Amino acid sequence: MTTTQLPVVEGLFTWPPSESEPLRLIGSECTACGLVSFPAASDCVRCASDESKIRLLADRGTLWTYTTQNFRPPSPPYDGPDTFEPYSVGYVELAGELLVEARLTEPDPEKLRIGQAMRLTLVPYAVRDDGTEVMTFAFAPVEESIPVEELAQTEPVEEAS
Repeated sequence: MTTTQLPVVEGLFTWPPSESEPLRLIGSECTACGLVSFPAASDCVRCASDESKIRLLADRGTLWTYTTQNFRPPSPPYDGPDTFEPYSVGYVELAGELLVEARLTEPDPEKLRIGQAMRLTLVPYAVRDDGTEVMTFAFAPVEESIPVEELAQTEPVEEAS
């Protein structure tokens, strides 16, 4: 049985990811002052320029800070499942670019540490009544067995706007 998957929002990350086009967050870079933004923005919050270009962000970073959500938030705005499982959220620093606020795949705070290497991944956000998985991005800890030299940052890719 094939499960249909859809992105939580179009234009937030590359979709669908593949071997030839790996998963990347879609940001923007102000052509006037160089500010990198995520999600992509047409207007710069630093200099108010309305000229920007799309920029695919690095898919690796380091955990800057985090917290664990241990109880079901009130609805609205929470629209997750009724059966609640604790989860972690944090800021991941994409070196030379920006901090990204994201869900973390590891809910156990004992297995997280500031400065930890993280990689971009996809996780189910919700499952619709017809079985369609709505996918969103998250960051997962990089396995400890990977040598440090292999954790080099992926270079950002610029695309024409």
